Amino acid sequence: MTQETIDRARSLLAERVDPVLEQDLVSAGAVADLSLVDGELTVSLRFGFPSDRYARELQREFSGLLGELPGVSRVKVKTEWAVESRSVQPGLSPFPGIRNIIAVASGKGGVGKSTTTVNLALALVAEGAKVGILDADIYGPSQPRMLGLSGRRPSSEDGKRISPVESFGVKCMSIGFLIDEDQPMIWRGPMVTQALQQLLGDTNWGEIDYLMVDMPPGTGDIQLTLSQRVPVSGAVIVTTPQDIALLDARKGLRMFEKVKVPVLGIVENMSLHICSNCGHQEPIFGTGGGERMAEQYGVPLLGNLPLDIHIREEADAGQPSVVADPDGPAAGAYLDIARRMCARLAAGGALPGAKFPTISFEDD
Repeated sequence: MTQETIDRARSLLAERVDPVLEQDLVSAGAVADLSLVDGELTVSLRFGFPSDRYARELQREFSGLLGELPGVSRVKVKTEWAVESRSVQPGLSPFPGIRNIIAVASGKGGVGKSTTTVNLALALVAEGAKVGILDADIYGPSQPRMLGLSGRRPSSEDGKRISPVESFGVKCMSIGFLIDEDQPMIWRGPMVTQALQQLLGDTNWGEIDYLMVDMPPGTGDIQLTLSQRVPVSGAVIVTTPQDIALLDARKGLRMFEKVKVPVLGIVENMSLHICSNCGHQEPIFGTGGGERMAEQYGVPLLGNLPLDIHIREEADAGQPSVVADPDGPAAGAYLDIARRMCARLAAGGALPGAKFPTISFEDD
């Protein structure tokens, strides 16, 4: 009976397509072990991406999926996960202490790239990862305000390296911490690229799993500097469904392809406008643009985000959606996108040496 129950449990897991891995857990090799002892069915899973919160969701789901099997009185989900350093551009090596650098880019401004960056970073913190944000938009830094850090100044313990400013568990460095908020940066390209390299290289990031780089829009000096000189593990393209935004987003995607940076996927922002009075949804920027672009270039559509006034208000107030309403629909969308992004990254070539901590969640 015990082996029959275990076999049936494995079959049920093999029939379930995991929304993050986009295949079943058995085929993906994520099921490390199944055991049944004294009525307790233990499902041991192993992921290459942070999954603390996801494990709790799986615990609830699997308690229903597997809890009625013969001889099972209780289901326990055990997860192991570790973030490994992934391959970067030819000729570059990962930064010490930073396992992966992910560039978040857009072809044009105004598509919500910075809001997406900060919420994805906070989603990864919610999943247990150690995360940093580099605000690479020298001319228009916005991360200090979005993280509620306006007016803060970084410190330096040794007079040589800068300590990043931290909020909600995210380490952040931005030119916005070094200047007044309304001070314009009247710099030419070489000065901007030098500032970017200093912000990255002179910051004491410590040990982090992901450094999210909030890039300026376009494909100019900063984008080329980052993609050619900074060891980037992957890039995410943020766009809106409208044709003009997609035209520019394609340029950003092609730029990363040319410099051998894998594009992890596309995020379609402002997919639907949600009326704050009645909740009516309307695709005011068109429909299906991100999906068509993803199909054209053979990369996944990581997810769709609404044009919702609450997302804007929460970011402006320094309380992004993932922390302002962690159980709300917007936070759920960012969590799903962050998981798919990191699962996609984890599917690439890894450097050896990562160890897997064990995190367990049990049904009460």
